[in-house]
Amino acid sequence: MAITVETLDKLERRITLSLAADVLKNEVDARLKKLARTTKADGFRPGKVPMSVVSQRYGYSVQYEVVNDKLGEAFSQAAQEAKLHVAGQPRIAEKEGGAVEGQLQFDATFEVYPEVSIGDLSTAEVERVTADVNDAAIDRTIEILRKQRRTFAQRPAAEAAVDGDRVTIDFEGKIDGVPFDGGKAEGFQFLVGEGQMLEAFEKAVRGMKTGESKTFPLTFPEDYQGKDVAGKEADFLVTLNKLECQNLPELNEEFIKTLGLEDGSIDALRADIKRNLEREVKFRVAARNKAAAMESLLKLVEFDLPQSLIAAETDRLVEGARADLKSRGIADADKAPIPAELFKPQAERRVRLGLTVAEIVKTNNLQAKPEQLQAHIQELSQSYEQPAQVVAWYLSDRQRMAEVEAVVIEGNVADFVLAKAKVSDKPLSFEELMGQQQQA
Repeated sequence: MAITVETLDKLERRITLSLAADVLKNEVDARLKKLARTTKADGFRPGKVPMSVVSQRYGYSVQYEVVNDKLGEAFSQAAQEAKLHVAGQPRIAEKEGGAVEGQLQFDATFEVYPEVSIGDLSTAEVERVTADVNDAAIDRTIEILRKQRRTFAQRPAAEAAVDGDRVTIDFEGKIDGVPFDGGKAEGFQFLVGEGQMLEAFEKAVRGMKTGESKTFPLTFPEDYQGKDVAGKEADFLVTLNKLECQNLPELNEEFIKTLGLEDGSIDALRADIKRNLEREVKFRVAARNKAAAMESLLKLVEFDLPQSLIAAETDRLVEGARADLKSRGIADADKAPIPAELFKPQAERRVRLGLTVAEIVKTNNLQAKPEQLQAHIQELSQSYEQPAQVVAWYLSDRQRMAEVEAVVIEGNVADFVLAKAKVSDKPLSFEELMGQQQQA
């Protein structure tokens, strides 16, 4: 029988499903009889409970289960016969009017996927970044490694704090003479000159000696994370309790061997650092260029989005936000009131991009090839001490392999777009690419 599909809105459709009442009854009876074999009831031996008792106890739940199962089968068959690409789950309700000639009728309302039409990729404009690892980047990395293993020794009382020193202080800040939340601490430690505190705070501490106290004004930036004090001027009283100078380990064979390089030579250290930095640069350049390609791709598409997919993606983003709060130790993070509306624009973008990428993959055969998956996993594993175990870890889990496949497919799509678009190359310094200056 031909399926009649009613269009309600741009992507919303409705079809009528019919279930034969006698078929439902027979299935319910069959399941109740099967239950009766193991049902236990006072006064009856197992398997000997009367059907009337079994029906009274389980009849409603079994009927509900049967109707749901049969509706699922009927909807799936109807969608297949009508060649519908259903998005999300259908909403099924009993049709007004009830049964007709022994048939129970239901309305299934659902959305279909849109037709995705992609504009001319040759008109897309993409800025592609490039970056290299130079000697300066290697030198800065070596200094970072030395700082990670530095020790501290107390300075003589007559000496003043300079950049690189570790200070232990007490401080209290007031705005208009009134203390504010987060403005007071005792025994607080930080490293001078390494950006751990606001510049005005570091400037005030720089030059102080052990036991000295100082009062100074500080204006919080307008975009300061503490909204209650952002843009306001506070007066701080700070006391320097302890002053320690840093001692960096010498760059010698002994130090280099502590980094896992048995060779112990500076040349071996620099070569190992260069390999690691080049691997990181490669991943970051690929990520930047992929994001640029995807952004240009979105400018070439315009189609309606299934609201069910947006809702599902919004829910995932909200749950992700709750999980993030929980990982930070926030109490009752799973009950945090997070407005879903905050994530709707991001959800819409993700859904649109996902549908666009899927269309390009399908029409241009850009699926991930086995050798690409293997190469990507091998490359990821090189950042670890035991690469073989990392490879086995990925290969042993379908979910992890699915994540790798998604990354490879996105890379294929980005390469496809870049090959057809108008591309302008922009060299970046190592620091620009990494997003922050490495501390020297």
